[in-house]
Amino acid sequence: MLAVAAAIIFGLALLFDLADIQSDPFDYATLVTLGLLLLSLHLAGFGGTAASWRARSRSRHR
Repeated sequence: MLAVAAAIIFGLALLFDLADIQSDPFDYATLVTLGLLLLSLHLAGFGGTAASWRARSRSRHR
């Protein structure tokens, strides 16, 4: 889920850069940084479904 959010943020950053849109809180660098943060969290394992993790851990104990 975080990877999808990162892709959307990167798409917005690209549109902002191509259209030369600059608003104070959300400029190109801020959106790229936010996208990289979401992507790194996704790669670290955050944002996945907790139910599948619980099901795997229970199946190993049986």
